[in-house]
Amino acid sequence: MSTATKTFPRVTAKTLFKYKSEGRKIVCLTAYDAIYAAIEENAGVDLLLVGDSAGNVIAGHTTTIPMTMDSMLFLTRCVARGSSKAMVVADMPFGTFQISTENTIQNAVRFLKEGGAQGVKVEGAGYLLSTIKRLVEMGIPVMGHLGLTPQRVNIYGGYPVQGRKEKDAKQIEADALALQDAGIFSLVLEKMDSSLAAKITKQLTIPTIGIGSGADCDGQILVNYDLLGMIEDFKPKFVRRYVEGAQLIRDAVSRWAEDVREGRYPTKDESW
Repeated sequence: MSTATKTFPRVTAKTLFKYKSEGRKIVCLTAYDAIYAAIEENAGVDLLLVGDSAGNVIAGHTTTIPMTMDSMLFLTRCVARGSSKAMVVADMPFGTFQISTENTIQNAVRFLKEGGAQGVKVEGAGYLLSTIKRLVEMGIPVMGHLGLTPQRVNIYGGYPVQGRKEKDAKQIEADALALQDAGIFSLVLEKMDSSLAAKITKQLTIPTIGIGSGADCDGQILVNYDLLGMIEDFKPKFVRRYVEGAQLIRDAVSRWAEDVREGRYPTKDESW
C-alpha cells in the first residue's frame, strides 16, 4: 500500500469538526517536550498545543513575548517526536506573523516541514485575515485565538477579562465570524465573558476551545503545568489542579537526596 492511500494516523481538523457535530467535547492541552506529549495523548488528549506559554513555564519569562521562532521550533520538534495520535499545533510567537504575509508563510511552513506540526495558532484578527486566508489556501491549518491574547500584554497592561463591554463583545463576535470566513479550523476563546463565549460557539460551525471562558465552548485547553500543579504561586480562577505536582516532585527529590547523604543510594542491586 502506498503512503498516499494510508489512513492519516492523527487527529485532524476534520476530526475536530466531527466531534463538534456529534457534541463530543474536544480535549486540548499544552505540551513542550516529547515525554509530556506521549503521556498526554495516551491519556486521551485530542490536540497538543506547543504554546508560547513556554516563555512563562519553561523559560522563566514573565510574558510570552521573548519566545523566538527558533525556540518554538525546537519545542515543536520535541513534541512531534513524542506524539503519534494527537494533532500537534504550534503557537506562532510574537513577531513571526505580524510583519508581512510572506514572512508569516515562511515561518508557518517551517513549523510544518521542520517542526512536524499539523497546524499553527495565530492570535488576533483584523489585518491578519488576509494572511490567514493565504495560509489556509496553501494547506496550512490555522487555529485562531480571540479574547485575551497574551501577546498584547503590553497594550492591556495585564491580563484582564475580555468582552464585558458591549462594544468589545461585538468586536470579538465580528472577529470570530471573520476568522471562520478566512478558513481557520478552530478558535481559542480565552478569558472572556462566558455568555459571549457561548454565543460565539453557537454561531460558528468550527469548534471553539475555551480557556477561562466557561463550559459552553466545544472544548477546553489548559497549560499542562497549571493542571498538574507545578507552579504553586499561580492560582487563577479558571485553573483546576488535578494533582499537586510540585509537592510530589519536591518530596521525591528530598527522599532521594536524603538516601544519597545517608548512603542508602545506590544499593548493590542498583550498581554494576
